[in-house]
Amino acid sequence: MRRFNAHDLGFDAAFDAFLDEPRGSPAQVDEAVAKILDRVHKEGLGAVLEYARRFDDPDLTEADLRVTQEEIEDGAVRCPQEVRDAIAFAAARIRLYHSRQRPADQRFVDDCGVELGWRWNALESVGIYVPGGRAAYPSTVLMNAVPAQVAGVGRIAMVTPPGGLTPAVLAAALEAGVSEIWRLGGAQAVAALAYGAGPIRPVDKIVGPGNAYVTAAKRRLYGVVGIDALAGPSEIVVVADADNDPTWIAADLLSQAEHDPEAQSILITDDARFANRVEAAIASQLLRLPTQKDAAASWAAHGAIVIAPLDQSPLLVDRIAPEHVEFAVAVPEVLADRVRHAGAIFLGRYTPEAIGDYVAGSNHVLPTNGAARFSSGLSVYDFLKRTSIVKCDAKSFGILGPRTVALAEAEGLPAHALSAAIRLAGR
Repeated sequence: MRRFNAHDLGFDAAFDAFLDEPRGSPAQVDEAVAKILDRVHKEGLGAVLEYARRFDDPDLTEADLRVTQEEIEDGAVRCPQEVRDAIAFAAARIRLYHSRQRPADQRFVDDCGVELGWRWNALESVGIYVPGGRAAYPSTVLMNAVPAQVAGVGRIAMVTPPGGLTPAVLAAALEAGVSEIWRLGGAQAVAALAYGAGPIRPVDKIVGPGNAYVTAAKRRLYGVVGIDALAGPSEIVVVADADNDPTWIAADLLSQAEHDPEAQSILITDDARFANRVEAAIASQLLRLPTQKDAAASWAAHGAIVIAPLDQSPLLVDRIAPEHVEFAVAVPEVLADRVRHAGAIFLGRYTPEAIGDYVAGSNHVLPTNGAARFSSGLSVYDFLKRTSIVKCDAKSFGILGPRTVALAEAEGLPAHALSAAIRLAGR
């Protein structure tokens, strides 16, 4: 863990150097993924099964690939009722939140008499990757499948490693209406969704987080298939004053650190004594945290405490452009409204980031590695396409046509010019 003081000489350079430290996969991951994708593209199901047996289940056969509806329902029944109730509660909130994002079609006539507009259509098919390594993630099923369902996607195909098919994951799939589930993980699963493999038909877009191999596969397959984003290690920034309970803030910082040794947790506070109390609380909580190994490694390598005036915190947050930022202060909007670059903002002392991961209703698939500077979290828009609509009559074409000819000729495209000029001559 590093400590920085915004008042110290050299703070800017030291803090930027900290933010620039690599957190991610080595180059050999991309090389290995390239070979996997090439083989799946050329050999199809045979290559997929070979890799699946090597990495996940040595006994996997084609007959075992698809999870049957009966298996989904039986698995959901085994999920504890309290968890099933929480899944239903979360799904309803996610559905309501994302339903409000649904855009409307428009048609209008402009001052030249041209009819213009746009029409939204849902993607026909989407693949959802649900991780199954360090833990099982029913929330990931909901966060990816429910917005796709709200958008009107016709086919939702889910892939997850065999070990990820826990009762909670199956209960979430049932709640979200996902009936096509394949026992596949890793780069080979992403390749199967992109290219198709035996009974697995290709999809139009792949969404959902995964490990370094999954991310590398998505990066290489962009253009063959749509992707949502390139997920990196989790991140959180907590802006907190000394009026907070330090044990609460410590828990919030560890909530992201426990995801991955490469995750990043940063505290920004204006009180050095409070920072010391948070640091001590983190050390204490790590002693009894079941995910201590990953959380401790993350905090040691990528954690930071920044002592700075709270009024400067929005500028610091924008430099980081984090996945999550909490403003645990009395009037959070005063600071939060000045932030431009963050995946999600959590306002007030009673709004920990964990609420957003599960039941707030907003999406927890968010930009990482500074991508919040130019991208947004997963939404209904990721599952929709917009088509432009243009209609001219003779009168409005008479206004637009000559300008079309002028611009086409200026660009040296005579056929473009002719397609307008010939109509002008024939009116």
